[in-house]
Amino acid sequence: MIRRASEPSFRRENAPSFKVLTDGLQFPEGPVALSDGSVLVVEIKGGTLKRVDASGKTTLVADLGGGPNGAAIGPDGRCYICNNGGHLWRDTPAGPLIAGMRPDYKGGSIQAVNLDTGTFETLYTEHDQGKLTSPNDLVFDAFGGFWFSDTGKKEGRKLNFGSVCYAKPDGSMIKEVIWPMMSPNGVGLSPAGDRLYVAETATSRVWMFDIIGPGEVAKKPWPSPHGGELVCNLGGFRNPDSLAVDAEGYIHVATLMDPGIARVAPDGSSVVHTSFPDLYTTNICFGGPDLKTAYVTQTQSGRLISFPSNVAGLKLNYNR
Repeated sequence: MIRRASEPSFRRENAPSFKVLTDGLQFPEGPVALSDGSVLVVEIKGGTLKRVDASGKTTLVADLGGGPNGAAIGPDGRCYICNNGGHLWRDTPAGPLIAGMRPDYKGGSIQAVNLDTGTFETLYTEHDQGKLTSPNDLVFDAFGGFWFSDTGKKEGRKLNFGSVCYAKPDGSMIKEVIWPMMSPNGVGLSPAGDRLYVAETATSRVWMFDIIGPGEVAKKPWPSPHGGELVCNLGGFRNPDSLAVDAEGYIHVATLMDPGIARVAPDGSSVVHTSFPDLYTTNICFGGPDLKTAYVTQTQSGRLISFPSNVAGLKLNYNR
């Protein structure tokens, strides 16, 4: 068992020089770096999956509808999508902002996209405990299944708690594993695949769960609200969004409001926050031949940016 610090040391760094690969995207999220040097991104507002090549040229892969929020390559080479079901939007001088629930909202879903043809299917709209409300982020394990967060939904004065689920990519099994959580968002696995990390946006916390089998975690007793072990609280007005893990086991969490990327030690002892100029810095992935190129989505400005990373990202279980 890792001994976790009660309060992490905190250091702030300025953003490195970065390249804007493309802009004009409609609330981009879920970057996935491919072996040919291109990057997949979803557009939550636009309802699409797009590909951005190394020159910045952007092409449509699939028009998914709703609000595609997270993406990952599965063992069959398809791109799996967490779709939150869509939002109402309000345009502001600083960019688009979520303004509530769409009147035609029917729930969230998990979709699978054939990257060669752009065709897709909806695999899941519910789990063993009820409907999917707002699937957000996902990660595949070495067994071929995937963990994903369902953020929950605010309806007027009511708040539906979120959860973390596990599913198989062939549509044969889905179950809710962790509940209740306050807006679970980014999910990732440790290098050994034995720990699941979950970023909780509303509480500014990063949690860890010991994995004891495919789709199974060991839960801590009360006072843990859901069985997780606290890695750290990011503090301040710094809300964690999606995340990626590097080869050394550090957790790179995109942060909102105090925007940037927080590199969190796996034992929670330190946080190094690199600031970026976009209030909604939402996600990060690693690519390139040595996995030392970082790609970050900036949703208010509609940009996908890249920059050299000092550390290699963790190689994902599946890619193409």
